[in-house]
Amino acid sequence: MDGRTGREPGVAPLRQRTPSPGRPASETPVIAGYSLSVYSVCIVVAMTVATTLLGLLQREPAHGYELKRAYDERFAGGRPLAYGQVYATLARLLKHGLVEEAGSESGDGGPDRKRYAITDDGVADVDRWLATPEPPEAYLHSVLHNKLVLALLTGRAATEVVDVQRSAHLEQMRQLTARKMQGDLLDRMICDHALLHLEADLRWLELAAARLDELRTEVGA
Repeated sequence: MDGRTGREPGVAPLRQRTPSPGRPASETPVIAGYSLSVYSVCIVVAMTVATTLLGLLQREPAHGYELKRAYDERFAGGRPLAYGQVYATLARLLKHGLVEEAGSESGDGGPDRKRYAITDDGVADVDRWLATPEPPEAYLHSVLHNKLVLALLTGRAATEVVDVQRSAHLEQMRQLTARKMQGDLLDRMICDHALLHLEADLRWLELAAARLDELRTEVGA
């Protein structure tokens, strides 16, 4: 994140879309042409990938292939980075002076591979990112909650919604537990993070199931 602008490298600042006739001035903010919801899902992830790659480069200079491999081993969580994303991110970091080219090497019969090194500005960017706490997620907008309320409002069997979701959560927890038992410490840590979130969801589902009659009255179903 840039200390002067308060934003990540290569990401346009938050701006308010000019209201169209008949639209309120409080319209959802747009970031670089994206709605705020799309920004949260896509752009924030890209920013996190960029800073994580910077952190990997702080350990030692590397070319794109090495960075992708290091990221996939430690951070991908079963979703490896695409090569295109790695090189696009490096190009953006280079443009903003957070990395610099540090020579090249033969690419096994292909084009030479450029090696990248982090700059002092890049190190400062990593420092700021690590020192800034992530906003705690309040989970006040829950798809599970919406489904349950809509089931009650429309006269559907809310108990079936709860039961189907409970089964899906338990199956996911079984898969994560099996993966945790086979993984190294890094894998066990990320599995624990996911399992604790799923466990909280299950507790909420049990609470909701116990309150279905009260909820039905509350929503006027």
